[in-house]
Parts: sequence; C-alpha cells; structure tokens
Amino acid sequence: MSNKLVSIRKEDNIAYVSLNRPEKYNALNYELFKQLDACIVQLRKDKSLRAVILFGEGGSFCSGLDVKSVSKSPFDAVKLLFKWLPGNANLAQRVSIGWRRLPVPVIAVLEGVCYGGGMQIALGADFRIAAPTCKLSIMEARWGLVPDMAGFVGLRELMPRDQALKLTMTADVLTAEEALSYNLLTAVEVEPMVAATIFAQKLMQTSPDANAAIKQSIQKSWSAPIRQLLRRESFYQVRLLAGKNRIIAAIRQSKDSLKEYRNRQSGW
Repeated sequence: MSNKLVSIRKEDNIAYVSLNRPEKYNALNYELFKQLDACIVQLRKDKSLRAVILFGEGGSFCSGLDVKSVSKSPFDAVKLLFKWLPGNANLAQRVSIGWRRLPVPVIAVLEGVCYGGGMQIALGADFRIAAPTCKLSIMEARWGLVPDMAGFVGLRELMPRDQALKLTMTADVLTAEEALSYNLLTAVEVEPMVAATIFAQKLMQTSPDANAAIKQSIQKSWSAPIRQLLRRESFYQVRLLAGKNRIIAAIRQSKDSLKEYRNRQSGW
C-alpha cells in the first residue's frame, strides 16, 4: 500500500509504516485517519508479517489533530466520532487501538514532536523508541478536550493513576528522558529507527504464533480475574502445541537455529 498520506514498505517480513504529511508535521486530517485505519486492516490480513515499525516522515512523528482541516468539514468530524454502539471503537479510536489488535509486535519510532493524537497513536503500539530530542505531550486539555482516541487504554497500563491525571490535566510537554521516567517510552536511542529494526529482528527469533499468543494473553489477562487468566493460558497453549511453529521452535533450539518459521496460524 502506497499513497499520499500513509505508506507501507515491507522488508524481511517487517512492515515499515510511515505517516506522510511532513509539511504539517504529520498532523492528522480526516484522510490520514482513513488511510491509517485501512493500513491496519491490510496488515492484519498478512500472515507472513512478523513485526511493524511505525514512524513519521520528515523528522517528526505526529503533531496531533489538524484542527483547521477537520473543522472545515463538520461532517468529517461526525464521521471520525460516529459509532454504532458506545463500546465500539470509532474511526478516531481505531487508529490507536488498532495497533494493539494486530497479532504482531508494533514498535513506534518517535522523533521531533509527538503531541495529542500522535501520542495516542503511539500509546497503541507495543513499544515506543524515541530520539533524545523528541518532545511528547498528552495535549488535548489545552484545547478544552479530553483524549478520546483510546490512548487511555495504553496509558492506564503504563503509569499510576495520579501521574496519568497529572500529565493529562496539565498537558505538559516532556523531553524524551522525562517521558522515559514516566514509563511512556520503552527506550531512548540516538538512532531510534536502527534500534527499532534491531529489536524487531530480535523479536522475530520467536515463533510468530507464540508472539501473537503472548501479546493477546498480556492484553486480555493483565487485569482480568485469575480464572480468566488461567483459562486463556491453557487455551492458547493447546493451540500452540498443535501448531507447526512450536516444532520448528524446538528444532531451532536443538538442531538448526536457521530453520524458518511458517506463516502465522489462522485465527491469530
């Protein structure tokens, strides 16, 4: 998939997904929301995919919502927020929570600015690697708004309630090191794209079925009742034991460390 605002470049089963509005610091207009959503749907169908690296072109990840662009068309704003049921994700929320629903590790590479909606998209990734010069902020309160792109799902897993309230209510702009101290980042690296690629390659040494099961288990069971956690562990383990990649994983440990994994099982 390649177009004006979102591109996918696939190398060695890693998808490099870029936001392409560098002249606007990759600010989110309605079309970019639509293309990101379509991108996530496309990636989910790819059984050969092993990891995703998400980044912004032009030296910045995303400066947040392009308020001027969206406000020009009230109907676009309605389409962003519309949902059939309150508990469903609307278009604005899917571009964040959608990365969590992919059955592969997703790494966000953060440079320049990562504000507002950009921060919420990054919170949808499994890992966030930032450049030392990156600036980050949960900025919606400055505009009299609440973060409404599902970023709270990731935020509540990463930090204590009082710290999340502090950052959200003050809309403070953080340095990368400050964001790391708040647990908003996985790492700060001088060359974040290089670090992300090396990390993705390391993650690919594990069975794609195991990675999918681990990601789903942690997301669904992290705060679930113990009985649900135990049930899900057993269910996923039986699926993995019956799969060919579990046998390949054993072979890689004992005989042939270069043996290739099969594509991800159906259903992950």
